[in-house]
Amino acid sequence: MKIRAIITGVTGMVGEGVLHECLQSDQVEQVLILGRRPYGLVHPKVKEIVHADLYDLSPIEDQLRGYNACYFCLGTSSVGMNEEDFSKITYTLTLHVATILSRQNSDMTFCYVSGGGTDSTEKGRVMWARVKGRTENDLMKLPFKQVFNFRPGYMHPTPGLKNTLSYYKYLSWLYPVFKLLFPGFVTTLRDLGVAMIQVTLYGYSRQHIEVRDIKILSKMN
Repeated sequence: MKIRAIITGVTGMVGEGVLHECLQSDQVEQVLILGRRPYGLVHPKVKEIVHADLYDLSPIEDQLRGYNACYFCLGTSSVGMNEEDFSKITYTLTLHVATILSRQNSDMTFCYVSGGGTDSTEKGRVMWARVKGRTENDLMKLPFKQVFNFRPGYMHPTPGLKNTLSYYKYLSWLYPVFKLLFPGFVTTLRDLGVAMIQVTLYGYSRQHIEVRDIKILSKMN
């Protein structure tokens, strides 16, 4: 089996890191970048669709057929946002894209980048955790072949990529300390990307992929 993946969010740090691992992997034969702004990469594996309104994919829906994986890395911080606005970006947008893809690709594995501490009960006091929990829960109801919700904590960036968040320049030197003191909270973007490829190829026993699972999967490569 070769992977033909759609990746969202490549103009952000996480999506770019996952894309990088897909381009390194012999198991990935094709990548479709789907985004609102151009990433502009020229590569034999890569095709790009720039579509300004991801809340309405009907004009490009036919171009999303024929893929067996989606690595959904699009998202935003909840800082300074109310629940309605955060839900529109996190829940409404994600479910719209996923619903279209599930209709077009019944053999697809959908990997969603959620977050450590996500609230599956949808009833907790932390707003972002409730919204992420609802998103995870409803994704798992869609008719995909497989759905995996990745819950990373701190992700050490991949050296050399252009979209690394600026504050990581000040945190990266602490990575060995974080890794030693908080092993259940710390992983790397490389591990995340490799883990997504592994679950697409071989599945996994859990749909909620915590940091410890990401590390296990990344070592299976």
